[in-house]
Amino acid sequence: MNVFESLRVAFRSVKSNTLRSILTMLGIIIGVAAVIAMVAIGQGATASVSARIQGLGSNLLIVRPGQAVQGGIKMGAASLDTLTLNDANAIAKQSSIAGVAPDISRPAQVVYGDQNYATSIEGTTADYPLVRSTNVQSGRFFNKFEVNGEANVAVLGTTVVQNLFGDANANPLGKVIEINQMPFTVIGVLESQGSQGVTNNDDRIIIPITTEMNRLFTINKIRTIFVSAKSADLMNQAQFDIEAAMRAQHNLAPGQDDDFMISSQAQILTTAQNVNSVMTTLLAGTAAISLIVGGIGIMNIMLVSVTERTREIGIRKAIGATRGVILTQFLIESVMLSVLGGIIGILLGVGLSLLLNHMGVIATAITLSPILYAFFFSLLVGIVFGVYPARKAASLNPIDALRYE
Repeated sequence: MNVFESLRVAFRSVKSNTLRSILTMLGIIIGVAAVIAMVAIGQGATASVSARIQGLGSNLLIVRPGQAVQGGIKMGAASLDTLTLNDANAIAKQSSIAGVAPDISRPAQVVYGDQNYATSIEGTTADYPLVRSTNVQSGRFFNKFEVNGEANVAVLGTTVVQNLFGDANANPLGKVIEINQMPFTVIGVLESQGSQGVTNNDDRIIIPITTEMNRLFTINKIRTIFVSAKSADLMNQAQFDIEAAMRAQHNLAPGQDDDFMISSQAQILTTAQNVNSVMTTLLAGTAAISLIVGGIGIMNIMLVSVTERTREIGIRKAIGATRGVILTQFLIESVMLSVLGGIIGILLGVGLSLLLNHMGVIATAITLSPILYAFFFSLLVGIVFGVYPARKAASLNPIDALRYE
């Protein structure tokens, strides 16, 4: 019996027990579909996080307060309150730095006419568009003279425009809004940036940091300083310059620990990608257990099939079928069940991933490698779990098999 004849007989055997074959393949189908969907979700999350981090700005470095220690207990990152505008000004003087944007964010009530809306008020400097790669779709951003003069000017996100003026495409330029009962003139509207997780980047108002600190909230400390290096090649030099400037500003003696933290865009990106990679591997590994369970199901059904077809095996051996022919026949049937289940699982997994992405439930990214891995793993499962039933069938004594009732 040649291979094509063996395939024909295997297909006929699978088709003659359609329901049982489908139930047998179910574990493989679920396993393959789950692996592909989980990897697509993980890769989609990685791509989404990477895009968001890269969208933070160009050649970005982030300075935050350091970690407080009380009674020998570390209180966590950014638990100190050490950053000031003078620190930002000192960093801006370094030759490797292209721009500096200190940042403060506070919630506040905003009123225009009869509309009252709660949003986030973000204070920063005129370098913010450069440092954070943020564009203004209409109007303009405030300049350094308005920052130095503590001007009451505001740049709105599109969600704020929608809620205050009834339409995200409305023209609020020149209108006066009240933030905590203080009047501000709208001079610009930001381009829509969408959401990042639970954060809506369009739901904010940006004002000069001096106005926010000195007039609106009376704050003397800042939480974050965003810094842009002049080029990617100068990132290490910029980080060194920032550290030197900050230590000088804070009068830290040699050997004394920093009371601030500096993180780069590349470090944040690498950390996020590593975390997502681990999570994707764990999810895919958990889903792959279904493939093992499916393989056990295939072996179980193939053993049942050997028992049911004992007389058939005896007849085929009696008319000259060799041990190798019988073994190959049952192994092909096992592999056929596994491969068919793998193909259906691939179609289901890809379809589910596309559906989730289309519905906007979660971002997914489908690549060829997990599909190939899932297919070849399902093929391997069919071979591994088909060997024992095939060997059992091939080892049957033809006389005993012919007597089997």
